[in-house]
Amino acid sequence: MSTYSAKPAEVVKKWVIVDATGLVVGRLATIIAMRLRGKHKPTFTPHVDDGDNVIVVNAAKVVLTGRKREKKVYHHHTGFIGGIKERSARSILEGKFPERILEKAVERMIPRGPLGRVQLGNLRVYAGADHPHAAQQPEKLDIAAMNRKNTRAA
Repeated sequence: MSTYSAKPAEVVKKWVIVDATGLVVGRLATIIAMRLRGKHKPTFTPHVDDGDNVIVVNAAKVVLTGRKREKKVYHHHTGFIGGIKERSARSILEGKFPERILEKAVERMIPRGPLGRVQLGNLRVYAGADHPHAAQQPEKLDIAAMNRKNTRAA
C-alpha cells in the first residue's frame, strides 16, 4: 500500500463564500487558511496547491475579542532608516482598507514560499457585501454554525 499523492492535474478546486459578519478574526482565519491549503480534503498533498478558492464578504464587520481592537498593534517598515510605523487594529478597521486585518491574519497562517504565495492568491476578501464572482457559483460556508465560539457580538 502506497501513500496517495495528488498531481496538479487531478485537483478539483471549489469556490466557497464566507460571510464574516460578527465572526472572530482568529477563528475565521484558521478555517480559511485550512481551506486554502486543502487540509480539509482526504487527498491533501503538502507540495500541491489543492485547496479551494475562498471569497470573504463583509470583512469590515469582523470582531476582535477582548481589548485587541485598541491594544493590538500592526507594524510595517517604510524601508528608510528608523522608518518603522505602527497602527492599531481599530485604526485599520475604521480606515480605508479594513479587509487587511483578515488578509494579514490568513497570510501569517500559510507557509511562506512559492506554494504559499500561490495558495494565498486563491483568497479574495471584500469589505462590503458585494463581490464580482457570481459566475463561479460559490457555495456558502456557514462558519458561525460550526462552533458557538466563532461568533461574538460587537
